[in-house]
Amino acid sequence: MAFPRPRPARPELPRQRVQTLQCGQGAVRAARFNADGNYCLTCGSDKTLKLWNPHKGTALRTYQGHGYEVLDAAGSFDNSQICSGGADKAVALWDVTTGQVVRKYRGHAGKVNCVQFNEEATVIVSGSIDSTVRCWDCRSRRPDPIQVLDEAKDGISSVKLSAHEILTGSVDGRVRRYDLRSGQLCSDYIGSPITSVCFSKDGQCVLAASLDSTLRLLDKDTGELLGEYTGHRSTTYRLDCVLNEQDTHVGCASEDGHVYFWDLLEVREGPGGGLGTLPALAEPPCPPQGSLALSLPVGQGVVQSLAFHPRLSCLLVATQGQVTLWREDTFQPQGDPD
Repeated sequence: MAFPRPRPARPELPRQRVQTLQCGQGAVRAARFNADGNYCLTCGSDKTLKLWNPHKGTALRTYQGHGYEVLDAAGSFDNSQICSGGADKAVALWDVTTGQVVRKYRGHAGKVNCVQFNEEATVIVSGSIDSTVRCWDCRSRRPDPIQVLDEAKDGISSVKLSAHEILTGSVDGRVRRYDLRSGQLCSDYIGSPITSVCFSKDGQCVLAASLDSTLRLLDKDTGELLGEYTGHRSTTYRLDCVLNEQDTHVGCASEDGHVYFWDLLEVREGPGGGLGTLPALAEPPCPPQGSLALSLPVGQGVVQSLAFHPRLSCLLVATQGQVTLWREDTFQPQGDPD
């Protein structure tokens, strides 16, 4: 007789502050984990980019080369390169070891809000307030982008990549998904300026944050609105949204100094004791409201940036000039983060 497998335990959300990084970069515009989550990048209003081991609280290197504040950055899959974008309208490619700029890409007509590598780190994708997304070839010397996506009617606030898709959020209130395999563009109208977008880990859903203080979960293929999440404040600033490492909770930065997490989907006991999804998910007269799981008090100012660790219940939060690292309550600070 085969016994059913035990139900996996619900992941713990990060609730305890285990490190505080005094970045010394002016206001921290973005904090980003690297591919394996062992290191992080911080982008400063003082034109610098810094590499840290956030688990130990140590600064490893400072990168200088932008002419104005740095607004976003990302690390390559093998940790050998960094890309960054800034208010100087430039996209920079850095060598991690030497700290030098390998190449600068110029072509945007406004500040560069967001940058991402593709999986092989052969292409950098950048989004700008000039309403375009540009793709830059890291291997060639050509100064021009290999592709320009100019369908947006207002500034690009957020860009994310999957194996064959480019996801963008823009101030015109639309989430756009470019399928590079089929050459198709899918567009979903939210109606409020988008501040951040991201894919769920399973690649089935898209999460979008907007300036009407609402997070929305969309079915990636159909555009169906699966859930709405409210309670935070987002009316003015470009704030990040995230999903945790197991896709069970959605999170968002807030202008009230908190980080909020909601259950991704409500569940209840179905017939026969099994788990059944809410009836509203089958034929929703209106999208189900996610229940608030955690309100994390971080500081007094606006929470500028969020990043969730790719494997652990571990959160980076940027407020004003510092970055804090948060872990679950059962985490022992003297232990190894891995």
